[in-house]
Amino acid sequence: MVNSMSTYIYKEVNNLPIHLNFYSSNIKNSPVIVYIHGGALIWGSRKDIISKQVDLYNEAGYSVISLDYRLAPETKLEYIIEDINDALIWIKENGQNLLDIDTNKIALVGSSAGSYLSLLTGTFDEKPNTIVSFYGYGDILADWYVRPSAHYCKMPSVTKEEAFNVIDNNILVQGDRERYIYYVYCRQNGIWTKQVSGYNIIEEKEEIIPFCPIYNLDTSFPPTLLIHGDNDTDVPYEQSLEMSKRLNEYEVYNRLITVKGKGHAFDYNMSNPVVKDLFKEVVNFLNSNI
Repeated sequence: MVNSMSTYIYKEVNNLPIHLNFYSSNIKNSPVIVYIHGGALIWGSRKDIISKQVDLYNEAGYSVISLDYRLAPETKLEYIIEDINDALIWIKENGQNLLDIDTNKIALVGSSAGSYLSLLTGTFDEKPNTIVSFYGYGDILADWYVRPSAHYCKMPSVTKEEAFNVIDNNILVQGDRERYIYYVYCRQNGIWTKQVSGYNIIEEKEEIIPFCPIYNLDTSFPPTLLIHGDNDTDVPYEQSLEMSKRLNEYEVYNRLITVKGKGHAFDYNMSNPVVKDLFKEVVNFLNSNI
């Protein structure tokens, strides 16, 4: 299936346009999935969405939107979150007339850092109807992100010079995979949260708490599906486990699907029977909660 795709500018910052891609289901007034790409907030783009996943959602009756957003560390987290909020406002204001979607039926779906941002939308004043998080996280103050990572420390050591050599002086909304080396440097030194937020995790901890979904839950948080491999060496499985526990404390409907033996980004292999079955569960969850 060839996806029918159109591109729109949802905002401009300093004359820099920030785009979204729209994949129509060709169904009038369809519900919409807003997808946020991963990449540790450092690399990636709206084009990273997997075409077979778009096909699957379209065939299930959902139109799909995939967003660009400003990337760290050139842009700090506060403004990245602002982009996501502005995109949702644009969709609400333009979706019905321009895209022929039902703006009262919006689901947020993300991968990794995109799931983190998707979970944050559950704390916005204007919330989505439901959220699906693939190997996401809710706590950027936890040890896994603010201390050196044992997994990344097994890799060749990245120097500060090597890391900052891939960083730009300009605002970016799309980043090449070469920027991954900067992420490795951050994880080897336990400084990712500081670098993307701009805040000192000890002296300015209170400034970071609003950026942690797990500390900003209430009973109005949308129904949430958490999907995580229990062999994830990048984002610990415990992040989804703890998020589910906290949602339960607030009696927010949620479901945690533990994918046995799988690591990070396991859903990229859409030919895997386990992944195929998993997406049936995703569609069922969306149908029941949007």
